[in-house]
Amino acid sequence: MVRCVIVEDEITSREVLKTLLSQYCSDVMVVAEAFDVRSGRIAIQNNHPDLLFLDIEMPDGSGFNLLSGLDNIDFEVIFTTAYDQYAIKAIRFAALDYLLKPISPDELVAAVEKVKIAKHKKNIEKQYDVLLKNIGTAAVQSKKITLSTADKIHVVAIDDIVSCESDNYYTIFKFLDGGSLMVTKTLKEVEKQLEEYDFVRTHKSHLVNVKYLKNFLRDEMLLVMVDGSKIPVSRRKKEKIMEIINNL
Repeated sequence: MVRCVIVEDEITSREVLKTLLSQYCSDVMVVAEAFDVRSGRIAIQNNHPDLLFLDIEMPDGSGFNLLSGLDNIDFEVIFTTAYDQYAIKAIRFAALDYLLKPISPDELVAAVEKVKIAKHKKNIEKQYDVLLKNIGTAAVQSKKITLSTADKIHVVAIDDIVSCESDNYYTIFKFLDGGSLMVTKTLKEVEKQLEEYDFVRTHKSHLVNVKYLKNFLRDEMLLVMVDGSKIPVSRRKKEKIMEIINNL
């Protein structure tokens, strides 16, 4: 049984979520409810949940304020939100989950299943530290993401990533120091995370950090990166790559 606390300022939203949980997630038990940051902290401290459903915008602050005020985060979190796109991006970077209102039963079930798996695998405090730092800073160069491998979670700076290469359902991250990591994410998922931070798809199997381009070998259709690696460019991507290079 998964014990959960719901922190949501709208009573209708709380009731809808409880109804969905009872209908579709019978192994999730609601042990407490709260309507703002203050009452949410009290509910968490008194009930020690496995899972927290957390609204982002509340009358006395945000869900991030609630998390930052806790001494210990030993539970999983599913954020609920209707509109806050910036917050959603930060959540994605920390590899957490969120549900858009109105909540879809299928998405709720999928999120709860991921929580049950993740609670046995992940170093939760490390993830939330990355999340709160991403929310509190505006500088792209200080942004970090978490990368999960088979045995641990790695916190890496986006600026340390030179390129990413697809390996079926995995992605290999290559770094400035010559190191690499293989993570259980598709390149499409990675591209969605990094596309607004000067990363561009050059090929169906390759994503590169534009700031680390060194040369473009046009005859061979290869990009040379600062680490010496050579990345293929597909013919349909050539025009876009040339435009990027000309604008550097």
